[in-house]
Amino acid sequence: MELVFALVIGALTASGVYLILRSRTFPVVVGLTMLSYGVNLFLFSSGRLATGQQPVLGTAATHSDPLPQALVLTAIVIGFAMTAFVVVLSLRNLADNDDDHVDGKQPYKSPAPEEEEVTGK
Repeated sequence: MELVFALVIGALTASGVYLILRSRTFPVVVGLTMLSYGVNLFLFSSGRLATGQQPVLGTAATHSDPLPQALVLTAIVIGFAMTAFVVVLSLRNLADNDDDHVDGKQPYKSPAPEEEEVTGK
């Protein structure tokens, strides 16, 4: 189970970083969301991955730490607010610049060759 968790965390982090480095705003928003999911899973796994154990102190000799679970719940709320803010910010950028590039600059386009007028002479 630890290997699967590590692979999922690595895949989410790598995909998130790749998408953050794109030049359009929608992939950046998706990349930030994926990166936050990877961090949430990392925080959750720091509490200990065990099945059939008690979640809080009790009669069992071992217990899970409730602090990472509280951190993940807080991170989910903050991540949702951050995603909503970035979406509104990207929509404002699209409205102001008529383009969805992250830096606000239009991509360079080579000038099209002008067509010659065909005359009937």
